[in-house]
Amino acid sequence: MTSAIHEHVLKWCGQRGTIKSWRRFHKAEEGTMINLWRDIRYGMRVLIRRPGFTLIVIATLALGIGADTAIFSVIYGVLLRPLPYRNGHELVVLHQQAPLANINDLQFSVKEIEDYRQQNQTLSEVVEHHSMSFILYGGDEPEDIQTGVVSANFFEVLGVKPLLGRTFLPGDEGRGAEGVMVLSYKYWQRSHGGDPNIINKIFTMNDRPHKVIGVLPPIPQYPNEEDVYMPTSSCPLRSSDAFIANRNRRLMDVFCRVKPGIQREQVQADLTTIASRLEQTYPDSYPATRGYRTTLSSLQQELTRRAQPTFLVLLAAATLVLLIACFNVANLMLARLMQREREFALRSAMGASRWRLVQQLLTESSLLAVAGGVAGILLAANGLNLLAGFAARFTTRAAEIKIDSAVLIFTLAVSLFTGLIFGLLPALSMKASLSTTMKEGGTSSSGIMRNRLRRLLVVAQVAVSFTLLIGAGLMLRSFIKLQQVDPGFNPERVMVVRMNPNWIKYKVDQYRDFYRRLVEKMKNQPGVEDVAIASSYPLRSTDGPSYSDLSIEGRPQDKSEPTLRADLRYASPDFFTTIRMPLLKGRVFSDADRQGALPVALINQAMARHYWSNADPIGKRISLPQLDGQWREIVGVVGDVRQYGLEQDQTDAAYVTLDQGGFRRWSYLLVRTTAEPTTMIKQMRAAVHEIDPETVVDRETTLEQAQREALTSPRLTMLLITLFALTALVITAAGIAGVMALSVSQRKQELGIRLALGATPRSVLWMVLRQGMVAALLGLAIGSVAALALTRMLRTLLFAIEPTDPFTFIAVSCVLATTAFIACIVPARRVTSIDPMTALRCE
Repeated sequence: MTSAIHEHVLKWCGQRGTIKSWRRFHKAEEGTMINLWRDIRYGMRVLIRRPGFTLIVIATLALGIGADTAIFSVIYGVLLRPLPYRNGHELVVLHQQAPLANINDLQFSVKEIEDYRQQNQTLSEVVEHHSMSFILYGGDEPEDIQTGVVSANFFEVLGVKPLLGRTFLPGDEGRGAEGVMVLSYKYWQRSHGGDPNIINKIFTMNDRPHKVIGVLPPIPQYPNEEDVYMPTSSCPLRSSDAFIANRNRRLMDVFCRVKPGIQREQVQADLTTIASRLEQTYPDSYPATRGYRTTLSSLQQELTRRAQPTFLVLLAAATLVLLIACFNVANLMLARLMQREREFALRSAMGASRWRLVQQLLTESSLLAVAGGVAGILLAANGLNLLAGFAARFTTRAAEIKIDSAVLIFTLAVSLFTGLIFGLLPALSMKASLSTTMKEGGTSSSGIMRNRLRRLLVVAQVAVSFTLLIGAGLMLRSFIKLQQVDPGFNPERVMVVRMNPNWIKYKVDQYRDFYRRLVEKMKNQPGVEDVAIASSYPLRSTDGPSYSDLSIEGRPQDKSEPTLRADLRYASPDFFTTIRMPLLKGRVFSDADRQGALPVALINQAMARHYWSNADPIGKRISLPQLDGQWREIVGVVGDVRQYGLEQDQTDAAYVTLDQGGFRRWSYLLVRTTAEPTTMIKQMRAAVHEIDPETVVDRETTLEQAQREALTSPRLTMLLITLFALTALVITAAGIAGVMALSVSQRKQELGIRLALGATPRSVLWMVLRQGMVAALLGLAIGSVAALALTRMLRTLLFAIEPTDPFTFIAVSCVLATTAFIACIVPARRVTSIDPMTALRCE
């Protein structure tokens, strides 16, 4: 093939009488490659002869390129890598919203899913799914497993092929079908040791046998990390006739595959039409006061929505570190060029063109950049596990983070581009005049230009460093404010475990009896101070509000107003005492508040302030339709707690006693101890299993751990940005010190003459110091303007602080100015040791 092309080209050239031109071109091309190879070999020898300079440059570049590579690995794995599903770009997620009621992500009911499946014109498949926790029997002991309840087309639409066995078929979802389940790869490895004979094994779940029919490959799961999957007909709640018939029982999420050739705008118009039709047909289910609508987003966007703001900010920070590293290395290259001016002037005199000399410098800078890139990859690889663990807090795609060919290509491109940046500036300032270079102590316009260029690079380093330090300062201040938030309770010495009874066999009265006996048993344990049972506990960031519509007696609601809502929470009488949650008015629950007694409720301060302002809500009555619709008398007002995270706003909350109907399939046992709370775990497990051996006890934690966990993500984000900022500060300080040291060395004769003519060492020191500080202060001024514009990117990551916080700007200015002063004064003090007579003799 190649020879044929050559013959064709030679024939074409021959027809035009240009064979000699072609040969000259080919020979020149060969000469260029030879020259490049010579430049590479010579460049390597030069760099090896100066190991100190070479190692400093490589280390500086490794920090910048390594930071960029590590963050890009996360960005690519989480945000950019195509979904590991068939035609992932066609997958979209539906969102039902009620903006007038401040509901941004409402789930779907079975009836609504059927309507969208039957009435749409733009979707080829509609898939439902939701997550539940069930107890699995058949292993060594009962196991609480996270179960994805999905429609039979779930895996087919995603295009996921099983590692073992098969996935669901339409017949698996029919009424009366055999119970089947598919295991996730992680669960299969963790609980069954990767047993290849797991297929067709029978386990019991919800008092029904379930056969394992397949095992999934190790891929990211949407929307949650599930242990097993079951078809909708296997879920007792989802398959019940009452649940299916109730249009308002919204529990499921929905994703779809768009028909080929259909645009997103067409799908949105289709969804809007269906939503409008449903609102007209079922006005009671879609009151106009809520403004129901249905929107869509891509599945890839949904998987990465929480991760995107944080990691884009981290990428920007890493890129700024790399930019500072480039500026610093460019200054080092300028200084190195001064030492080699005679070499290049001689080569120029012997016939080397300016381009050949520039090519030599660019070759050396590329060698340094590639070496820095290799070292950067090693640094990034060492920190990747930490970053992947951090990313797992935001997205299930964290498992896809790795250094692969795409990341390596990115690193190579960044390395070469970096080499071009820090190599081109010194190369273009190179002197080609032999006469000016050969004169000892001579000066030239190009030398003046290089001095200006070095100072400009210092200004740029300080400006970029200031921007990074402002970001780190804002994140630090935000984190400190988050730490100072009053959670609304006392977390000390409170142990928490989750209990999940086999709810199929329990009736409501049996639940009450189980919890009552458990509380009494735990109260008699040594070392126990208080005991409570609740539907949740504060700082449960993985939970979300359990909203119920709200009616207030004597306050008819205008149909044009948004529906009232409250976050419904269940608790035993001692819950508020156990977590030391303050009672502000009235009383808390008592043992007398049982089934058959006057229905009562407690509300939090946020709800009291919202609906009663300065009036007293005690004695007023509310109704919660999602619970039982009974009128309940408000008997107390308790303080606000940070239920879903320290940074989350308070929600209006209503508390209902467990004995008056507030039951869930699982609850939390909270015990305040007199000693180390973790020593109580065995006693808590034993007490539960003594009453019911089949109840699963798991997710042990303390409220202090929950509080620390609430700070983990903000802390890691703050530490990463601070690490980048400190790295930038060190590189900048080194750059300033290097420029000052070179300036003093270059001006040694001039400064000696000034001293000989009567200038005091102090005045000469101040003159040199002033030049360095002027560049630093100019960088601060430019950095201030840049920071005011760029720190707005941090707004979504900040808590109780503005991106333009004046204290942060003043503090960072002082820190950076002090650092610049120290970096200037250390080399500048060498001025005072100059001997004027020695300087005069040299001149």
